[in-house]
Amino acid sequence: MSTVISGLADIADRYDAFLIDQFGVLRDGRGPYPGAAETLVRLKDQGKRVIILSNSGKRSAENDRRLVDLGFVAGSWDWFLTSGEVAWQILKTEGAQASGRLSKCLLISRDGDLSPLTGLGLERTENGADADFVLLAASEGDVLSLSHYEALLAPAARRGVPCLCTNPDKVMLTKTGTAFGAGRIAELYEELGGTVRWIGKPFADIYDFALDFLGHPDPSRVCAIGDSVEHDIAGAASAGLASVLVTTGILEHASDEERRKLFAEHGATPDFILPKFLW
Repeated sequence: MSTVISGLADIADRYDAFLIDQFGVLRDGRGPYPGAAETLVRLKDQGKRVIILSNSGKRSAENDRRLVDLGFVAGSWDWFLTSGEVAWQILKTEGAQASGRLSKCLLISRDGDLSPLTGLGLERTENGADADFVLLAASEGDVLSLSHYEALLAPAARRGVPCLCTNPDKVMLTKTGTAFGAGRIAELYEELGGTVRWIGKPFADIYDFALDFLGHPDPSRVCAIGDSVEHDIAGAASAGLASVLVTTGILEHASDEERRKLFAEHGATPDFILPKFLW
């Protein structure tokens, strides 16, 4: 049974560190939620360690800069850790071991972003027919159709080309509402017969990176905050962490019954429910 709280002040003393989702908790596709920046500052003022943990295919530094540009206070978090950063670090390590075998990459990103490949020494291709692997970093589902991605990816899937999905979110928040995310494109790739390695919440790699950065604290003293049951709450449960479901973001209009169905579906119930990310 989840406990409804009115603000983070109700539970802050129970935890030493917080892993906080970005989209749906701190901001949406239009900008920051009122009070979110101030709440991050309050957490840091209380001496808490704060990692912003995001299923973003972009690397950490770029997300860090963007959050400051949106008006969040630099230094009110210790690290902005993205699934894209985790994937880049993995590719940097594994790419050296597989040099020459996975050289041509079909990159699926947003707004022409090439940062997921920067520094990896890989050749980019825009054709699924000659790709050695697919790097699925983001979706443009607000402007492109799923059939567009099917046509692009089907040749690679038929050839058994491996895919690395660095953003498991199946729904994304945009300026005009919700659209299908990169995770939905990865599902499509599997439906086409391809194989996908998933990096990001709720999968273990991103939590391993976060807890390593924190110095492997007692998991009972770490709390994850997010708006997705499938990603944030289930991921926290798998990592042995406490969790808070914020009812902004993708579940803003969900009923209590709909949320309970999601808890059952994903086998994870948040410890706390918070209407908005406020102190």
